[in-house]
Amino acid sequence: MNRISFSVMALVAGAACVPACVPAGNAPPYDAGAAPAPTSTFRPSVNVLGSVFEDDFERPDAATGTWDFDGAVADADDKPPRVAVPTILHGRDAGGRPEAGDDASADSASLLAALLDGGKALDHAKAQHARHNDTLGPNWRPANTNAWRIEDGRLCAQSARNHGVWLTRALPINARIEFDAIAMTDDGDLKAEFWGDGQSSAKGVSYSDATSYITVLGGWKNTIHALARLDEHGKDRKEIKVDPTSDDEERRPVARGQTYRFRVERTDGKTVRWSVNDKEYLSYIDAKPLVGFGHDHFGFNEWDSKTCFDNVKVTPL
Repeated sequence: MNRISFSVMALVAGAACVPACVPAGNAPPYDAGAAPAPTSTFRPSVNVLGSVFEDDFERPDAATGTWDFDGAVADADDKPPRVAVPTILHGRDAGGRPEAGDDASADSASLLAALLDGGKALDHAKAQHARHNDTLGPNWRPANTNAWRIEDGRLCAQSARNHGVWLTRALPINARIEFDAIAMTDDGDLKAEFWGDGQSSAKGVSYSDATSYITVLGGWKNTIHALARLDEHGKDRKEIKVDPTSDDEERRPVARGQTYRFRVERTDGKTVRWSVNDKEYLSYIDAKPLVGFGHDHFGFNEWDSKTCFDNVKVTPL
């Protein structure tokens, strides 16, 4: 083999070796291959709702106004039960004055013990109060509050201060959520959350730390309808200014006692659409959609004015 032939063969062999023959540990950056894809923060949801979920909040053991038992009465709210004292008890009237001709020697402790029958009535009151709070059922989780209760077959709250109640069932990425909403005052403020974490609530006065999309019909003293992402005060929120003189239904303020049928749905993984009474109000196209674990629950919320909700239907899409 002559010198020219050997040189050609060496050149061919060297070309075949590049870049595979670069010694380990000595490869320059351009020999390291394609850069790895960035790690995704998406985490799949667990126990995702696979069929239609419905709740009409009809609870046979829910509060209906008062509980009467063994001389004690409790209002259907979160106040402790009130004890109804008989007019005359063990020789004393309701004002503590001795009754003529009766034994007036019983002291207050004896009176209280007799009234409560050794504490049984008070225990009964506590048990009734606990059952009252349990009537939300296993599908609903209050977020650091006891403001939510069942009243006359509806889920209601007042002064929850952005501490909502969440459906415990996880939503799929695409779903349709429907429900009735009723404002019990002239302030409106019908609020709900979609694709949130199922447990969070506001940590301060302003709800700027939400985990969800938020709809508010008649918010801010019935002046704005809004669809927001993570922050109900965010500059990127979609909104409609309320005009009491407008002929457009979507610009009217919320009317006290009127039932509004909400529908919020996402069908393409990124666009949240909000309709009221079958009329689309607002939509939000999200470049970074809230999806997966931590963004897979739905719930109701409220600030100060009393609001009620009913006839929930969640449909996976």
